[in-house]
Amino acid sequence: MEQGNYSIGLDIGTTKIVAIIGKENEYGKIEVLGIGRSKSLGVHRGVVNNITQTIGSIQQAIEQAEADSGLKIDEVVVGIAGQHIRSLHHSDYITRSDSEQVIDEDDLDKLCNQVYKLVMLPGEEIIHVLPQEYKVDGQAEIKEPIGMYGGRLEANFHVVVGQVSSIKNIGRCIKSAGLDLGSITLEPLASANAVLSQEEKEAGVALIDIGGGTTDLAIFKDGIIRHTAVIPFGGNVITEDIKEGCSIIEKQAELLKMKFGSAWPGENKDNEIVSIPGLRGREPKEITLKNLSKIIHARVVEIIEQVYVEIKNYGHEEQKKKLIAGIVLTGGGSQLKHLKQLVEYITGMDTRIGFPNEHLAGDSDTEIASPLFATAVGLLMNAIENNAKQKPDLQSTEFEPELVYAESGEPMRGQESKGERKSIFEKWSDKLKDFLDNAE
Repeated sequence: MEQGNYSIGLDIGTTKIVAIIGKENEYGKIEVLGIGRSKSLGVHRGVVNNITQTIGSIQQAIEQAEADSGLKIDEVVVGIAGQHIRSLHHSDYITRSDSEQVIDEDDLDKLCNQVYKLVMLPGEEIIHVLPQEYKVDGQAEIKEPIGMYGGRLEANFHVVVGQVSSIKNIGRCIKSAGLDLGSITLEPLASANAVLSQEEKEAGVALIDIGGGTTDLAIFKDGIIRHTAVIPFGGNVITEDIKEGCSIIEKQAELLKMKFGSAWPGENKDNEIVSIPGLRGREPKEITLKNLSKIIHARVVEIIEQVYVEIKNYGHEEQKKKLIAGIVLTGGGSQLKHLKQLVEYITGMDTRIGFPNEHLAGDSDTEIASPLFATAVGLLMNAIENNAKQKPDLQSTEFEPELVYAESGEPMRGQESKGERKSIFEKWSDKLKDFLDNAE
């Protein structure tokens, strides 16, 4: 893909669609060249449910980004989320024919490809297979088996599964909007790349991305992804409840939530009242902020409790699996006032709000460093990785040593996230592209 030197991330969300164009500057930071966003129509809880509207929204965001940057967009990296995503753990092994030879790339590929053949429920497809740690001849906790001797190679895998039809629909929208699909990335993984530091991933951290339609969770420990989940609730259910509870229209409910909403009802005095203009000459409505916060609080508690169940499922309560770095909140929903305090209160874990400015160049637009754009920035980083990989001659020194490890999906010394990000969805997205071309 000869695109000058820039890449594009496209975040197809439930409330907004964002296209970000950017490139890596000489310091390895990301320079954003243009950004386009449009209201997302046709996406419900992270899943496309109206193809025509989604195509229109994508084109609008793309046109805006092109106008903003003066560049032409053709290939994009897209995120996938939605309630159909689930993850499971699986162990598999291969017996090597010649134990006199050292273990190499092919052995790891063979092992990974074996996992791709797992029988899933009808209509489901394995999106991604991430090796976590290997065993060679019963010797456990091996991070990197390449170059070792051994007859039996086994590994624990983190397998992410999604619905074939949802994946095909996303591909269809991209194609119909006149774009090429570079690759597809699980959204919580993209957000994690944008806002988490390497230390946090090592120490153990749960990333909670509260979007409009879904809340995504990614848990890392020892630098490896350990658990992913997508919970089919987000900021939209809060707005919905305010709308019902206060009998106002959605636009007003959304504004109320953003301007005056708080997740902690105790903060508001009883006499704080906001007046909302009535529809078409009707009387204005008066709403107490205490009530507003009570409605928000009830919903947020529900979302956080579901996420906490997932964190407990992962095994956070065992000493060995403890998430020392606690929780990082990101996504548009993380901007609710007092949310951090509420999350700390419910889970008892240290919490911070994650801004995607860790990897952005210093002079970036402040707007882009908002949690709203975490996923889009993560997808852009992914696109830049893929780009750099397709042109190893430009940065041969930087990328050569990593390629050996990248395919295995196994992290490598100090550069884990690069290696891991590169392998994510690659083989699979090639299969998907063939599949979409044949479906035309």
